[in-house]
Parts: sequence; structure tokens; C-alpha cells
Amino acid sequence: MIAKILIALGVIILIFVIVVASRPADFSYRRTATISAPPSAVFPHVNDLHKWQAWSPWAKKDPAAKNTFEGPPAGVGSSMSWAGNNDVGEGTMSVTGSEPDESVRFKLEFRKPFAGTNFADFTFKPEGGQTVVTWTMTGKNTFFFKAFSLFVDCDKMIGGDFEKGLADLKKIVETQGAN
Repeated sequence: MIAKILIALGVIILIFVIVVASRPADFSYRRTATISAPPSAVFPHVNDLHKWQAWSPWAKKDPAAKNTFEGPPAGVGSSMSWAGNNDVGEGTMSVTGSEPDESVRFKLEFRKPFAGTNFADFTFKPEGGQTVVTWTMTGKNTFFFKAFSLFVDCDKMIGGDFEKGLADLKKIVETQGAN
């Protein structure tokens, strides 16, 4: 009887491992917002990491997080490291590409609660008197995150944070434009 239970348990574990291993290795989360301002009014809020505190969804999850900045004030070579509560963890975000009023690319190095490296891109497309801002994060799924994504909709979870951040970015830019 115990042997049959152990065999059944082994088969279940094997099936689980096969299902998890077959999940996609890459992930991509993307959200878009339209802001009533030209790209030149939106771009500085993303390209300058000092300005992220005003609109970043994670800054609101832990306003007491410790942030340190290195490199130039904005653009390629600037970076921000953070250490916060369990909601924001610990890591470093570095600007690796910056095309004025067109795009900003980041390397994200997470240390806590889980180690990992991802990339984020912001693009700014003029559309009439507005800007379509697209925020994308890409990376590789570890075995753990492949398993986690069987039970949690990561696109919805991370995408929800992107939506909040883009909505706050929109408010800030549109309010400044109205002044």
C-alpha cells in the first residue's frame, strides 16, 4: 500500500516537473497609456530616475524604501538602487539606452526577495498632440517562476503595477502641462 502511494506521488511530481519545464522560458509584460502631451514632456520623467518617486507604483508600496543614485543625473549610465519592504525588495535599475523623446531602456537587477535580471523599455510615440507610452518588461523565467505562473497570473499582477504607474505618470505630465 505504501509503495503504491509513493509511486503515485512520484508520478504526480514527475508530471508536475514536466509541465513546469515545458512552460515558456521567456516572459514579456506590456502596458500602454496615452498622455495628452508631446514626447518631450513625458520623456524626462522616465529618463531621470530621480523623478520616478513621483509616479512609480513601487515607490507607493514602500515610501520609506532607501534609494541611492549613481552616475549622471539622467540618461545612460545613471542608476538607482533600492532597499525596501517585502513588497519592493532590493535591487538596482540602470539606464542602458536613451534616445531623447523616443525610448529609454533599463537593466533591472533584483537581489531580494528573488535574484534575477530583467529588462524594461519605455517607448514614446507621438500621436497628434498626444504621446503613446508603452512600458515593457522582458526576461527569463526560472523554474520557480514557471511553477509560480501556473498558480498566479503574473501578467495581471505586474501589468496592474504598470497600469498604476502609467496612470500616475499621465496625471503628473498632464497636470504640469496645464500649469
